[in-house]
Amino acid sequence: MTEATILPPPGRILRRAVRPTEEPRWLRWTLTGTVLAILGVLVLAPLAAVLIEALKDGWQFAATSLGDSDAQAAIRLTLIVAAVAVPLNAVFGIAAAWLLTKFRWRGKAWLITLIDLPFSVSPVVAGLCIVLLFGANSAMGGWLVANGYPVVFALPGIILATMFITFPFVARELVPLMTEQGTSEEEAALTLGASGWRMFWTVTLPNIRWALLYGVLLSNARAMGEFGAVAVVSGKIRGVTATMPIMIEMLYNEYLSVAAFTMAALLTLLALVTLLLKTLLEWRFADHLAASGRH
Repeated sequence: MTEATILPPPGRILRRAVRPTEEPRWLRWTLTGTVLAILGVLVLAPLAAVLIEALKDGWQFAATSLGDSDAQAAIRLTLIVAAVAVPLNAVFGIAAAWLLTKFRWRGKAWLITLIDLPFSVSPVVAGLCIVLLFGANSAMGGWLVANGYPVVFALPGIILATMFITFPFVARELVPLMTEQGTSEEEAALTLGASGWRMFWTVTLPNIRWALLYGVLLSNARAMGEFGAVAVVSGKIRGVTATMPIMIEMLYNEYLSVAAFTMAALLTLLALVTLLLKTLLEWRFADHLAASGRH
């Protein structure tokens, strides 16, 4: 008997090799149903509840509640804080990623640990630290208050708290990408006579732009929704230091549920827009990586 008559056809060998790695159909449907059920309970149902409660008394009442002066001040303050904190964190993230990926020096692990610190420290603790450093009872805070530059219970303290909570996002998106890219292109640009700034604008920044935008979006979403640290340093002064999340809590505690849910719906809408942009950037970033791999 020859070897050809002993071995089964190649197609049958392939099917036998693949079949044990395929999940049964009932398992796939069970896992899919479980995931959808969890998403429905934890994500979709709360979102639907917020929108239903916000529109319970009609569109006109919802628009009127958002037109209130205190609500307008909360929306304006939230946008101002995000507009200041997010660009500053983008600059910090680029600088930190550059330092970690383009140079060899001792202490990189310590810097990475410090960057990850806001992920492990409670936002309330972060706000309390800012109060202890810049409060009126501290030496630095007392001097700032005496000279007319208060930090705690004012806009600077809210910006500091938001920056502390959100600064890891940009750096954490850039470090893996810049590590993978290496330094060959920058070195080639310097060899050809490019200055440091020209090398950054024409070589480094185009290579990291999608990851940078992705990190900025994540930082912006967290900045607009931050509550714990901001609640500690802001003092919750209505119309002055109350951001949108704080205003939602204040309205709800005053039994103005429709106004609270309307503000929450607006914040949710901003988050959904950020999520949509994040998804588009993920697709664009994946296409960019695929194109780079082909070349």
